[in-house]
Amino acid sequence: MEHVTTLPQRPLTVADLELMPDDGHRYELVDGTLIVSPSPSVRHQRVHARLMKLLLEACPPDLEVFSAPLDVVLADDTSVQPDILVVRSGLPGPKVTEPPELAVEIVSPSSRLVDLNLKRARYERARVPSYWVVDPDEASLVAFELRGGAYAEVARVSGGEAWQAKVPFPVTVAIDRLET
Repeated sequence: MEHVTTLPQRPLTVADLELMPDDGHRYELVDGTLIVSPSPSVRHQRVHARLMKLLLEACPPDLEVFSAPLDVVLADDTSVQPDILVVRSGLPGPKVTEPPELAVEIVSPSSRLVDLNLKRARYERARVPSYWVVDPDEASLVAFELRGGAYAEVARVSGGEAWQAKVPFPVTVAIDRLET
């Protein structure tokens, strides 16, 4: 007999999220709303692996680069798992409990609206200094940096273009090199 999880009829909390089954799905919580994502595609994973390598090679010793699944608890009602994140070195505990220096989401058709709207707004409210959205289908990257409490678009690159990031550390991202 299968186990059925019944959700309470109220906004969810991180404590509720911890009761979700370990069933291979990615469970996130944004402002009390549960978001369930399927496993990523091969294309998503290819871009993810290449971007991880690039960030790991450029990362200074006072920062660390991590990959999902890793819970980032931004509030009692918000726990997200950015595809890639950069945090200060040596954070204690099994979860990240302070805003990362960089959150990267690699969009898929099923996550596009959540990543570009809901998560972007939540990262902004949590004061995450830098947020990147990578779209493998469009071979593009859009980068936002926190300026005066709001995100400002600082880069939009696609195809054969490259971008020199300064935050959270200097690194050059060439979009076409993430896919080949």
